[in-house]
Amino acid sequence: MSGGEVVLLGSGAADGWPNPFCECASCTAAARSGQVRAQTSALLDGRLLLDCGPETPRGAVRAGRSLAGVRHLLLTHSHPDHLGPAALLFRHWAGRREPLDVVGPADVIAQCRPWAAPDDPVRFIEVAAGDEVTLGGDDGLPYRIRVLAAAHAVWSEGDAVLYDVERVGAGHRGGPGRILWATDTGPLPAPTLRAVAGARFDAVFLEETFGDRADLHGGHLNLTTFPRALAELRRCGAVGDATRVVAVHLSHHNPPPDELARRLAEWGVLMGEDAMSVPLPVPGAGRQTGVEPRPGGARPRRTLVLGGARSGKSTLAEETLADRADVTYLATGGHGRGDAEWLARVAAHRERRPASWRTVETTDVAGRLRAATGPVLLDCLGTWLTARIDRHAAWDGGPLERVEADVDELVAAWRACPVQAVAVSNEVGSGVVPATASGRLFRDLLGRLNARIAAESDSVVLVVAGLPTRLR
Repeated sequence: MSGGEVVLLGSGAADGWPNPFCECASCTAAARSGQVRAQTSALLDGRLLLDCGPETPRGAVRAGRSLAGVRHLLLTHSHPDHLGPAALLFRHWAGRREPLDVVGPADVIAQCRPWAAPDDPVRFIEVAAGDEVTLGGDDGLPYRIRVLAAAHAVWSEGDAVLYDVERVGAGHRGGPGRILWATDTGPLPAPTLRAVAGARFDAVFLEETFGDRADLHGGHLNLTTFPRALAELRRCGAVGDATRVVAVHLSHHNPPPDELARRLAEWGVLMGEDAMSVPLPVPGAGRQTGVEPRPGGARPRRTLVLGGARSGKSTLAEETLADRADVTYLATGGHGRGDAEWLARVAAHRERRPASWRTVETTDVAGRLRAATGPVLLDCLGTWLTARIDRHAAWDGGPLERVEADVDELVAAWRACPVQAVAVSNEVGSGVVPATASGRLFRDLLGRLNARIAAESDSVVLVVAGLPTRLR
């Protein structure tokens, strides 16, 4: 038996991407590149359809897929981009006499019933979060469907759901071929996280609608809440190393497609595209090993992020690890007691970091890197170097060789760091020559430190005006 596949018949939000009425930079770039996304839906094994908006039937044709074999239709909610009940009429016109299960919340089923002819072999199944149903078996591998709560509503709480879909065969409950269909939703509710704990999904389709917009309602994820939802799925064991995670329900609130793909790839996530096929394992063969879910290969272990003042370098570094809940943040800037402006900067940094991250204020960076057991974010090398120069009184002619010995120790620890680590530093090579001896000393020492850390890094990024350029 083949392993099957999930085919995205659409990967866009309600208005698609690009929005045909919009001329924003994101829509213009998407249109120019020919990346046109219809409303999100997917076809599993050619037999199970996940959501069916008005564009879904035509999306199947564009993807080169037939809907004639569909026996089960799972609908998440009744927003019109997910529910196009006229598809039932189109099926009737084609003379399909095979049984069809239509599954969804109460108002979805109520809207679908009038579109089925009295003699159509359609079975309507009303579900709510917490329900479990088994579909199929007569025509192939059955599916166990677990209905999950969504942080999304049409008219009231509970009228939108998510689906945990497992392909089930004799004697291998919990076996391969299990997916999470998680659109539309805001941050995943606690009952949903508990329900999927330990699932180790083969594929997760997680919505990411609002991009960099933080001022919109909480019924969708954005580029801040998406990685945090992913971190929760990793932490509870729903997402593992072999899970393929695909971002769907994409809109023009996101940056242009190439930039979005790069940002998602930092978290090991694929950007959904219409007609994309995601293969599933062979039933009964056990879970696949060696599946590479990360676009472009595994994550770099050591990343250096450079940039000038207010360039966005710290934000980018934090974003790189935003899908991890177990990050240790090494803050080297000191307490700043008595300096209100510095304290305000520190507070702003803390506020935007996930609550699960642990902050350690220290200048013993080498020791922390050597002892790390989880991801580390070091911010930043400039303030660390300032503290070492202070410690050895090197501003005023103290022993510079002691500072250099500290640098040697840090570089060695960075080279040998056993976990994923991201370091932030100031790019000081493009400014004017400092007017003071101490300024020139700092510039020269930091420039050499940056070069040495870069030489020992798998990835080096320069951030200018919020835009990253990959140097390695």
